[in-house]
Amino acid sequence: MRKTKRYAVVVLGVFFGLVLFQPVTADQAAEKEAFKAVNFWLALVDAGSYEKSWERAADYFKAAVQEEQWVASLTAIRKPLGKTIYRTLKYKKYTTALPGAPDGEYVVLQFETSFQNKKFAMETVTPMRDRDGKWRVSGYYIK
Repeated sequence: MRKTKRYAVVVLGVFFGLVLFQPVTADQAAEKEAFKAVNFWLALVDAGSYEKSWERAADYFKAAVQEEQWVASLTAIRKPLGKTIYRTLKYKKYTTALPGAPDGEYVVLQFETSFQNKKFAMETVTPMRDRDGKWRVSGYYIK
């Protein structure tokens, strides 16, 4: 192999090594942890375990919404949609401030979701790092 070809291979190898193997940032680690918590929580909602989803929500959420309100809301809004067919993550963003919420650590996640009785919906789920350091859902919206 000629010297210039070897040099080009080494340069490309270093470039791809730097690009492909970037260290995980704190924001990325938070997004990953939050995503796991949201998947667990959404599984409860998908199964119709609305009481358990309230129990597993963030303290901030539970202070704002009574359990009975939450169960009634999901029963009226989410239950008629039927079984979840698929859910695909379309957007995620780590932030420390959201309108109308106290400063803290949040990840806004948006999913394209298809339900048995609604072919296309956008679910926005916002977990926050709770006082004990665990990620828990603090907001859930369906459009």
